Amino acid sequence: MPNRHRGEIEAELGGVKRRLVLTLGALAELEDAFGADDLVALSERFASGRLKARDLVRIIGAGLRGAGETVSDEEVAAMAADGGAQAYVRIAAALITATFAD
Repeated sequence: MPNRHRGEIEAELGGVKRRLVLTLGALAELEDAFGADDLVALSERFASGRLKARDLVRIIGAGLRGAGETVSDEEVAAMAADGGAQAYVRIAAALITATFAD
């Protein structure tokens, strides 16, 4: 069961229920990947609502790695999700909300 107080979510990817969390290390990884100067810039980028498929891969991958999975972005990109592209958007949005919401 995910701990919402720690920003964890659960999502089914590749036919397996997985836990995702954006730890401080995962957030630093995303700052670097998106060229964000700080967490405010990173959250503003997410709030724009304009994310590429590659962005979703990076966010979901960072969340999986933050939860302790050893998975590359290439492996994340190959994972299927019921609901297709909308499912990936929902997973990334839930993870971002769990991380940045009050």
